[in-house]
Amino acid sequence: MYWCKIARTDKEFDEIAKLNYETFVEEIPQHRPNEKKRLIDRFHSENTYLLVYKGTEMVGMLAFRDQRPFSLDEKIGNVELLLEKEVCHKLCEIRLLAVKKEFRNGRVFSQLAKGIYSYVYDIGYTAAVISGITREKKLYNQLGFHQFAEEVGTEDAKFLPMILTRKNGSKMSERIRFTQNTFFPGPVEQEQPLTHTGTSHRSSEFLSLYNEMRVKLLELSNAKHVTTLVGTGTLANDVMLGQMKADFKETKGLIISNGEFGERLIRQAKKWHLNFDLCTYKWGESFNLLEIEQNLWTGNYHWICFVHGETSIGICNDFEPLLKLAQKYNVKVCADCISSFGSFSFSIEKLHIATAVSGKSLGAMSGLAFIFTNGKPKKNDAPLYINLAHHFNNPLPFTMPAFLVANTLLALQEYPKRFDLLQTRMEQISKSPFLQYCIVQKSLYPMIVSMKLPLELEHFSDDAKLNGLLLHDESMYLKKHRLVQISVVSLNFETALKKLNAFYESYVHVIS
Repeated sequence: MYWCKIARTDKEFDEIAKLNYETFVEEIPQHRPNEKKRLIDRFHSENTYLLVYKGTEMVGMLAFRDQRPFSLDEKIGNVELLLEKEVCHKLCEIRLLAVKKEFRNGRVFSQLAKGIYSYVYDIGYTAAVISGITREKKLYNQLGFHQFAEEVGTEDAKFLPMILTRKNGSKMSERIRFTQNTFFPGPVEQEQPLTHTGTSHRSSEFLSLYNEMRVKLLELSNAKHVTTLVGTGTLANDVMLGQMKADFKETKGLIISNGEFGERLIRQAKKWHLNFDLCTYKWGESFNLLEIEQNLWTGNYHWICFVHGETSIGICNDFEPLLKLAQKYNVKVCADCISSFGSFSFSIEKLHIATAVSGKSLGAMSGLAFIFTNGKPKKNDAPLYINLAHHFNNPLPFTMPAFLVANTLLALQEYPKRFDLLQTRMEQISKSPFLQYCIVQKSLYPMIVSMKLPLELEHFSDDAKLNGLLLHDESMYLKKHRLVQISVVSLNFETALKKLNAFYESYVHVIS
């Protein structure tokens, strides 16, 4: 297995100095020999080194540097004077490209190309320049570089000023088939091409698709009604909360939270000026049913609202005990089921209102928001687009893309088989080395796990990205809590997890 990472350890820096010496002293006579047989680059402290490994052996490297002047500036003058203006906004220089002689094969150079593309793209560089060895011009061209100035150097060491633009880097990525394996909770990559892109939402063809989708959603949820809007889960929750304000008028409710999306629900409820108190718990902590019942026993509350699938922490809050309490104390239960709907079988028939979306566990494209109800919503004063009663009384009042409906219908055809698929995928995580880092192990539900990696693995996610393995960790709430997530909803999850497991095994061995 060939893979790459950013150099960070003393052992790696020593291996860099050794390969640097072998390449740029013994093979290409740029520097004088020394007894230690190590060559430390003059810009070492400013370099970011990308290393390529075969298994646990370092076999190749290169360095990124964006401090000026570049070494290439020293050879040909300010490089911007020879380049098109649009590629000069944020430049870096690639230097010290070296591969051990016995590993100079297509797989190593392909891995270097993947690392270059991923790093340059992620940092936001508009282009990368390099002093390419003349005899390796064909190789640099294959990596996406092209020459932009006359060759420089001595007879023993001639170089070509070359550049890799983002555009060429993208083409290079396609050419070397740099596939990215995502572990995001959404959006979900689609395997089938889009259909019905030109179908009017007023046509009989659209109505047939829409009604079939609606029937499937109601079968899956056991709800009496479903309203579909074009939008996100946040929109769905705003519609729900706006309707709750009308349904419950000035009566007080209880919002229960144990994660980021519970906190989001609270922020949204405050914007709607709902009258409510809070039962808040630490992230991932189970609801305290005794405390909740003590609140309901007072008779002050007429509704409960909470997040069912709390993806921020990888926990599913069971609503059956809440429904029993609600029946006992005659209160209504409303739930954000955005990340749980479609991940496993459950019934919404006893909930007052629940929300879901197309683009998470269901596996369809993002773009449709669903509001499930079990009664006729009361008339309310919310703006028309987010007015549930208006949608309920005037079906399809606004434009809805037929391709989203058709795509969601296609995803719904996979049920109930998809429930078993997601459960099997979760079991695969439970057998992987990542289980040891999961914050919540007893309450895993087949959608996502949240991990807190140890300090020695603090760069694991960044290095995984260089290899096309994209863990979910870039949301601000995840960064704040130092959480890394693996979701099971993506296409080709099984293949991706095998790659991630293999990467982890080599990675841990190298950094230990």
